[in-house]
Amino acid sequence: MAIVSIPFSCPSTLPLQRVNLRYSHSGMAFASVNRETGTVGVRITEGEGNLPKVVLTSPHGSEAEIYLFGGCITSWKVPNGKDLLFVRPDAVFNKKKPISGGIPHCFPQFGPGVIQQHGFARNMDWSVVDSENVEGNPVVTLMLKDGPYSRPMWDFGFQALYKVILNAKSISTELKITNTDSKPFSFTTALHAYFRASVTDASVKGLKGCKTLNKDPDPTNPIEGKEERDAVTFPGFVDCIYLEAPDEVHLDNGLGDVITIKSKNWSDAVLWNPHLQMEACYKDFVCVENAKIGNVKLEPQQSWTANQHLSAV
Repeated sequence: MAIVSIPFSCPSTLPLQRVNLRYSHSGMAFASVNRETGTVGVRITEGEGNLPKVVLTSPHGSEAEIYLFGGCITSWKVPNGKDLLFVRPDAVFNKKKPISGGIPHCFPQFGPGVIQQHGFARNMDWSVVDSENVEGNPVVTLMLKDGPYSRPMWDFGFQALYKVILNAKSISTELKITNTDSKPFSFTTALHAYFRASVTDASVKGLKGCKTLNKDPDPTNPIEGKEERDAVTFPGFVDCIYLEAPDEVHLDNGLGDVITIKSKNWSDAVLWNPHLQMEACYKDFVCVENAKIGNVKLEPQQSWTANQHLSAV
């Protein structure tokens, strides 16, 4: 295996660190971390299954964890110690499948299609390319590029940059996709966010009036409709796309928290709960996802950027 060191620094809080990427014969990158360093701010340590994760800590007491495998935010704790995200109890941290929970990436395909379910970004190692501390708020930027794992499925050159900013009671992300190829490509994408919830008491406000594509009862033949409810609930199996969704919705998780989900350039939203298909844990979470259901077409060197801002009261 070849070993490549990528510089990682946090000017306000940490000395220069390095994350090692080991390239296997298949060309897949595997990040490794030699030791845990740092205090408040940005640090890299080993997580479940010895997989490297970035830990963001704000001076206000909030904390977030991001696994480099999948670029997946698995934890967002607000100052009172509550973790507002949910990782399923059947989640595995062995790279044999995506991490089930938190905020996985769906790219370059949302849902089923010509390549594997939800694309490949959640199955690959992202690398740390930048970090900083802005007015006490830790910021980290991850990067994903095409390689021997992605090319057989989707033969395009691309770069994805994912910036995560932790504040006292909020966490923000910016996803930037750039076409680094010599030919155009199209993609769909989403942030498949799992929120800790009491499914019988949870509700989402702000979607009334949206055109819907309801995948219940037949996921392969969505039923077109219009959302008439002020507050959408989760009485059973829910898998519904909301087209041209507003840039702000509110999730009452039924556990005493109201989470505001703001978005920019994420044109659609998805609500999902598997109900009895996932009997062990469906009562403990709901998915409220920002998505881009329609194809985004990028010419060579063009970029597309979308922002998400989660805040809790």
